[in-house]
Amino acid sequence: MFLVTFVDFDAGNFDIFFSLVSMDSVKVDIEYCEICNSKQQCEDLSKIIQQMCPKVEVVCHTGRRGSFEVQINNELVHSKLASLAFPEYGDVVKNVKLAAEGKPVSKVKEQPITDCVIQ
Repeated sequence: MFLVTFVDFDAGNFDIFFSLVSMDSVKVDIEYCEICNSKQQCEDLSKIIQQMCPKVEVVCHTGRRGSFEVQINNELVHSKLASLAFPEYGDVVKNVKLAAEGKPVSKVKEQPITDCVIQ
């Protein structure tokens, strides 16, 4: 469990909010393309997240052709459909940890594209 403090400044007044956040409240959803054979990348990323953040729920599921979409608590942080690249796994883990602390997540860096096959 983490104690997260939020401060809201409004016209010179401020309010302080406290919230308890735990890693088991973080959900990572990974959509991958079965046709593109990216199930292994999904399983690899899931394993790394589980090793670094054992209480986080990670779900891998098949989806659209060419996809490898990563959402943390329903916020899209990576889209292979938009970038044509896989995410940097370490950057995904960093965002999962931010989410567990109640902090905002951001788009993750992409792995360099070393080979490209147009389907």
